[in-house]
Amino acid sequence: MFAQAEVGVTDSEITIGQSAALTGAAAELGKGVSRGANAYFDQINKRGGIHGRKIRLVTLDDGYEPERAALNTKKLLETEDAFALFGYVGTPTSNASLSQIKQSGVPFIAPYTGANSLRAPFIRNVFNIRASYGDEAMEIAEFMSKMGMSTVNILYQDDAYGSAGLAAMQEAAAKYKLTITATATVKRNSVDVSRAVEELVIRKPANAIFIVSTYKSSAAFISAARGRNSVGPFYNVSFVGTEALVNELKQDGNGVIVTQVVPSPYSAIKPVAQDYQKTMKAAGINTVDYPSMEGYLGARILVEGIKRAGRDLNREKLITALEGLNNYDMGGFRVNFSGTNRSGSQFIDMTILDRTGKIRS
Repeated sequence: MFAQAEVGVTDSEITIGQSAALTGAAAELGKGVSRGANAYFDQINKRGGIHGRKIRLVTLDDGYEPERAALNTKKLLETEDAFALFGYVGTPTSNASLSQIKQSGVPFIAPYTGANSLRAPFIRNVFNIRASYGDEAMEIAEFMSKMGMSTVNILYQDDAYGSAGLAAMQEAAAKYKLTITATATVKRNSVDVSRAVEELVIRKPANAIFIVSTYKSSAAFISAARGRNSVGPFYNVSFVGTEALVNELKQDGNGVIVTQVVPSPYSAIKPVAQDYQKTMKAAGINTVDYPSMEGYLGARILVEGIKRAGRDLNREKLITALEGLNNYDMGGFRVNFSGTNRSGSQFIDMTILDRTGKIRS
């Protein structure tokens, strides 16, 4: 028998909660993160779990809507008795749950967002694995500068995610002396981009367009812009959902650029990618993609933290164990946490879509 454990932990099971979009315009992101995480948790469970306990991931659909995410968080904490929260997808949904996360002290691990609202000021029970939108914007702005560009337009989602991306590019543009010529918005879970195309492509064109939105609205904008003879270039941050963007764009994807915050899931060289591919195959999943790769990596970090926390598991021991993951290498992807740092990675890879729909680094 184990010592008296904390909420969500029994002698045989650990309950982890997740709120993510399983329906709606961002569904492919939520499904992907959950798919990759579950594949790894299944692998661990088949091997006997962690200190004899199996992982149970409870995923609730929020449709990428903040109000639903907040209600899901309440249910996960009060009804499902989640020991930790994991893999929330999106800035507005994570932000809507943040007050409950702070108040409860529940470990909040690997949110699928690069927003600064989860990074500063410091929140002890929040662990970000991916690089920030600031990191992505700096990479893009530096590349634009090296290519001789001097102006950029910005399309951003009209919510906390878009605002985070806008602020990130404003800072990056100032550093690399790029002039932001115009900005335009698109509503969350909408593909009405007609006004944005008119403003950014026709009235005030620039050397490039930086997009902070999800795959459906981003694709709608790019296709409409190409229909008005714009060649871009179009730059997207990782949250767009690269494979879903490819599927939406079809023939309009050639040359579109997307920054990534995890290694390529298609790599035949990186050990972490090979491990991920084997895990997905063992789970009976024959497709690989960036969202499930990120879900897989987040699951590995969570499991490693639980292992290090020991047999007498509680939330405080998990937080302390995760803090100890300094320069933790998973085979080509390193995570650095400490007692004062909750931004685990600054890994950025710039990819480009080709005319066949392939994603090239």
